[in-house]
Parts: sequence; structure tokens; C-alpha cells
Amino acid sequence: MRKLIVVLGLLALACGSSPGSSAPPTIDVFAAASLTDAFKVLGGSFHGASVRLNFAGTPTLVTQIEQGAQADVFASADTTNMDRLKADGFTAGEPKVFAHNRLEIVVAPGNPKGVSSLGDLAKPGLVYISAGPTVPAGKYAAQALAKAGVTVHPRSLETDVRSVVSKIELGEADAGIVYVTDVKAAGAKVAGVPIPDADNVVATYPVVEVKGARNAAAAGDFIAYVLSTEGQKKLATFGFE
Repeated sequence: MRKLIVVLGLLALACGSSPGSSAPPTIDVFAAASLTDAFKVLGGSFHGASVRLNFAGTPTLVTQIEQGAQADVFASADTTNMDRLKADGFTAGEPKVFAHNRLEIVVAPGNPKGVSSLGDLAKPGLVYISAGPTVPAGKYAAQALAKAGVTVHPRSLETDVRSVVSKIELGEADAGIVYVTDVKAAGAKVAGVPIPDADNVVATYPVVEVKGARNAAAAGDFIAYVLSTEGQKKLATFGFE
């Protein structure tokens, strides 16, 4: 009887691993930190595969991929880092732009320092922080300040925009420049000060299948979903253009 039970158990295991009952494929999606909330929703509503997400500053993701991290899809917050990955031979096919974003000044709730413009970031005693210069948001912030003719030295340079927002929330800094979508995602924990179009910078977000993707077909399907009408509507709810 014991032998019969063992045999039946082995048969059950064999049946459980048959192609017809196998679990859906898993794809690894590396996405810029500013896409965190939006891509969590997109990943959860995509039915072609199980989506495993990795969020970080865009240049950090590029380094991870180039150092051998397993990735199927890469979504960048700028074209510069995407061009770098492509030039280094780590992309399959042409990157496709799927969203745009704009900058906004992030401050504590109630705006206690009375920040109303980019010029106010240079006020004596105001602690301004930024994403690092190789991080898209940091690069865009520097461009916006230059357009406005403002010179200000960040007290610290963060690895991504989420770190900037977090320090504002914790009261460790007075102001920073992040994306409109980051301010919206933080809700009542922060406040936003608009940047005029004349000084603002439009961020471009491209997405691509990573060369050597473990699940190339599913990766392509996910990219198509992000670009689809449904995917674009979901992105818009988070403030992406």
C-alpha cells in the first residue's frame, strides 16, 4: 500500500508539471523609479505573464543590466540612458516612447518656506536637494534652473526622485525638483509648486525589450500593452502625458 501511495504521488507531481498546467511565464521589468505606482498597476493588470518589477534610478538600472542582471523589459525616464544601453548592445529592437512627464517643485505640506518659484530655491537657509546629475530627474532639474537663470547648489544628490520626495516628507530638506507624477503619488504628505512652461522640461520615457530576454514573446506583449489604449489610460491616471 505504501508503494502504491508513493507511485500515485509521483504521478501527481508529473501531471502537475505538464505543459498544459504550467504556470504563466514571468518577465522581469526594470523601470525608472518615477514609474513605480503606474507600473505596479500595469503589471497587475497585464494577463500575458507574471510581471516582476525592479525600480531604481534609470542609470542604476542600466548598470545592473550591463552587469548581467536578468531583465526582459527596460523602461527609462530619458532617452540618454536608453541610447547608452542600445549603443552597448543590450537592446532588442527599437525603443518606443510611451509617456512624457513634467517637473514640479516639491515642498512640505502647507509650503512653510513660502516657495513660489524656482528663484526661491536659492534663498539663504533653504535646504534644496536634487536627484544626481546622471539621474534623468536631476539632469532635467539642472536644465530647468538654467533656463530660469537660477544658481543653487543641492545640499545632497539622491539616487532617484523617490528619495528626494522621501526626504521632503521626513523634513530632512525644504524643497526639491521632481516630476509632477511624484508629487501626485505622495498625496497629502507633500505639496507641489508648479514650474512655468517657459522654464519647465518635458521628460521622455522610452521602453524596449532587453537583448537576451528570457521571455521575449511575453516581453513584447507587455510593451504592446503599455502602448495600448488601455495602458495609456492607466498611465494618464497617474499624471503621465
